Amino acid sequence: MLMDPSANSFRLALILGGARSGKSRYGLSLATRFPAPRLFIATGEAKDAEMAARIAAHQQEREPGWETREEPLNLADALAGAQGRYGAILVDCLTMWVSNLMLREGISQAEIESECACLVQTLAATGTPTVLISNEVGLGIVPENRLAREFRDRAGWLHQRLAQVADLVVLVVAGVPLVIKVAWEGV
Repeated sequence: MLMDPSANSFRLALILGGARSGKSRYGLSLATRFPAPRLFIATGEAKDAEMAARIAAHQQEREPGWETREEPLNLADALAGAQGRYGAILVDCLTMWVSNLMLREGISQAEIESECACLVQTLAATGTPTVLISNEVGLGIVPENRLAREFRDRAGWLHQRLAQVADLVVLVVAGVPLVIKVAWEGV
């Protein structure tokens, strides 16, 4: 019998889904089962009014007991520095982080790969329960431009690596969580 995937048994959870799929809400529900204080690491930046409104809406969804840190680029360092200080950590979202890296002026493909590898290594060693939210962007058509294809590929590769080290992988579709992987003691 499978354990309830929302139980407090995971160390690292990867929650994937499309836009407005309910992935962030589901990730929050997992993280709030752990004691406060909890850390919400936001990778998005409010560069326009629409994004500022999205960020504000996400902040209102969180109950008390959350500390928020905006970290658009140095995600592995932020996660490493937060170890042992919180009941849970939630990162929203990895695809925004990948986009931020790719659009950073002067960054090479090798540096992006190094940042992704460092993130995976940091998360593989996490001791604090961590929930990662990310957009599954590989289910649609092949993008027509090179940058969009590189973004789709980079996100897909990162998801594969993280799924290997995650205890729980969930795909959220239309608000319904579909458990892809459960790997912890007792299952």
